Amino acid sequence: MRRLVVISGKSKIIATLAATVFALTSIHLAAKAHIASLQREQEQLEKTAFSTQQSALSQDASTFMPKESFQTVPLTEQPESVPAKQANRVESKSPVPPITAARQRQIIISIADRQLAVIEQGQVLKTYPIAVGARGTPSPDGDFVIINHAKDPAYRHGDKEIAPGKDNPLGTRWMGLSLKGYGIHGTNVQSSVGKAISHGCFRMRKQDVEELYALVQVGNTVMVRRERDAMIAKVFTAPTSAEPAVTLAVAAPGSDIQVPATATTATVETTEQ
Repeated sequence: MRRLVVISGKSKIIATLAATVFALTSIHLAAKAHIASLQREQEQLEKTAFSTQQSALSQDASTFMPKESFQTVPLTEQPESVPAKQANRVESKSPVPPITAARQRQIIISIADRQLAVIEQGQVLKTYPIAVGARGTPSPDGDFVIINHAKDPAYRHGDKEIAPGKDNPLGTRWMGLSLKGYGIHGTNVQSSVGKAISHGCFRMRKQDVEELYALVQVGNTVMVRRERDAMIAKVFTAPTSAEPAVTLAVAAPGSDIQVPATATTATVETTEQ
């Protein structure tokens, strides 16, 4: 009986020790897990603070540096043989071409006066005498656009073709209108200028047409008027200091008109014969 009591007392001690070890182990594991959680939270806070600081620095830098100073360059475009300064060089952007005075100019033609005027910013820049269409082949009136121009053009009408030179009916310059076959050009018969004698085109003397060619460009509007209205009377009247500037409406030749690139040489098919 005494032996059984001793054994029972040892079992209680072992059970107590086991429970104590289990409790201590559980407390240790819980503490370790808590410490790991705290470390993760600390790392997250440090990352958030670093990201906020970097964002603030970027904003400050963008305040003092223009956007053009930043450029992302692929690594393949920076070989090792290229010096660092050259590799990091930023190509300057092509400047936007300014709106020149020539682009703003307009041509006004009065068939009744047989004259042509160049208008710039509401003022008459230059006037020239011209030849207009004969009674049987009248010049067209309306609003047009210069769609091409050429130096020393070759002439073509039907099967007839004439190379540039003194026998060319178009002279040394051609400015084609947005009406097929019609344009402003020179002539090989200088004495015809000032008369109603052409086949619909507008002829000019050699010096005048070459000067006009330099003053205008493709895209400029051409307003042709058959009758002498108030606007035409103002344009082709000798200007005085008291006269107001000429106000012109923007011509609307039509959205289907295509404006090709400027030509330096061209074969022109025209109504002139």
